[in-house]
Amino acid sequence: MKVQNNKNGADVIGALRLCLEEDEDVEIDGLGRFCREGPSAITFVPSGRPRAFLAYVEEDTAKVERVYDSLERNGFAPWMDRRKLLPGQNWPRAIERAISISDYFIACFSSSAATKKGHFHAELRYALDCASMLPMDEIYFIPVRLNECYVPERIRRMLQYVDLFPDFDTGLRRVMNAMRRRPRLASGSQGQACPPPEISTHSRRRLPP
Repeated sequence: MKVQNNKNGADVIGALRLCLEEDEDVEIDGLGRFCREGPSAITFVPSGRPRAFLAYVEEDTAKVERVYDSLERNGFAPWMDRRKLLPGQNWPRAIERAISISDYFIACFSSSAATKKGHFHAELRYALDCASMLPMDEIYFIPVRLNECYVPERIRRMLQYVDLFPDFDTGLRRVMNAMRRRPRLASGSQGQACPPPEISTHSRRRLPP
């Protein structure tokens, strides 16, 4: 059973009780897993997978879901709103938290994202503010291009981007190699350093049916 990491204490306790009663493991999204050992003992195994937030616009959903699935298969813990947000959840707060606890922020640029106003650019600004709190040579903000498109000058001046076209696998392998070579594993410190975000609530994405 999976439990979102923004659930309250009663939800977590209820999930753990269910684990005891039904002999199930309980996974706290982004934190780790509670495993039953014996009739009355539970062990918590923290998640060691690097967490990667995926920022994108709705028009690129299919391409970004491919990135999500590939990262997950290769031992990472990606975060994508369509995969993680629950119906009725306070999505600006959930996105803020997901960015703040992520080890990496993957900005997915495209011809659609370049001209569209809204939360995507708010997420970029917040992540850049988070990156400004880190040591200069530490990898956190990773720009990728989904197709031939413009990358903002502020980002091009500072950071090397990776093309996921025409060869998706080669491009994504470069991204994963960067994350494996320079593991951050923020363990919450990133969230403490990030300034308060301003995630726009005017252009939210639609959750899948």
